[in-house]
Amino acid sequence: MDYSNLFVCLMGIGTVFFGLICIILLVTLMSFVCRKTEQKNTLAPVSAPAGVPKAGIGPELIAAVSAAIAEEMGTDISAIRIISMKQI
Repeated sequence: MDYSNLFVCLMGIGTVFFGLICIILLVTLMSFVCRKTEQKNTLAPVSAPAGVPKAGIGPELIAAVSAAIAEEMGTDISAIRIISMKQI
């Protein structure tokens, strides 16, 4: 009886499982390292200085979104009306 085919099949399956176990161990190790470094870097958030405007929805952003929507709809920008926008 020829056992070489069975040997090749078992070696392939063994290699795959060994690789998967190595990946699981590496992901677990990286998760542990990331959690430890995250705990070290927990500093108080710094607020923006009063002179710097906060990033929000300005007229430039509204114009860009309006132009993109009009282009997608295939119509003129004056044919659409945006009622409200909020930042997510």
